[in-house]
Amino acid sequence: MKKFILLTALITGYVAVSSAQIREIPAAVTEACKTRYPHAEKVAWKDNITSFEARFTLNGFKMTAGFSSKGEWQSSEKTITFDQLPEEVKDGFSKSKYADRKKGSVIEIEKAEQPIQYRIFVKKSGVEKKYLYFDANGKLNRESLTL
Repeated sequence: MKKFILLTALITGYVAVSSAQIREIPAAVTEACKTRYPHAEKVAWKDNITSFEARFTLNGFKMTAGFSSKGEWQSSEKTITFDQLPEEVKDGFSKSKYADRKKGSVIEIEKAEQPIQYRIFVKKSGVEKKYLYFDANGKLNRESLTL
C-alpha cells in the first residue's frame, strides 16, 4: 500500500510540474538573442530555471544558445558536418587513436571567454561511444564516454 501511495504521489507531482506553464522569457534575454543572432529563424525557447536556451536555425545551421536571466550570452553550439571542420581539427582527428572510429555528430562549441572547441561523436562496434573535444589547432583536449 505504501508503494502505491508513493507511486501515486510521484505521478501527481510529475503531471503538475510537466503541465505547469513556463514563465515568460525576459525581454533582456530575447533582445540579447536578437542582437547576437539577428538572422536567426524558428527560435524556440527553453527555460532552464537559472538560464534560458534558444534553439534556432541560422544560415542553414542548427544552433543552440544559452543566456543568463539578465540576457548575458553564455554559450552557443552549432551543428556542422565533419567536412566543415577546420583543416587543423580534421588533421588532428586523423592523427588520433580514434581515426578508425565511425564519426557521428559534430558540434562547434563557443563559450564566453573561452576558445572555440569542437566536439566529435565517435563509436566503435556500436558499443564504445565517446565525445572527443578538439581545440581549433586540432589538439585533442579531452574525451568523455556517453551513456
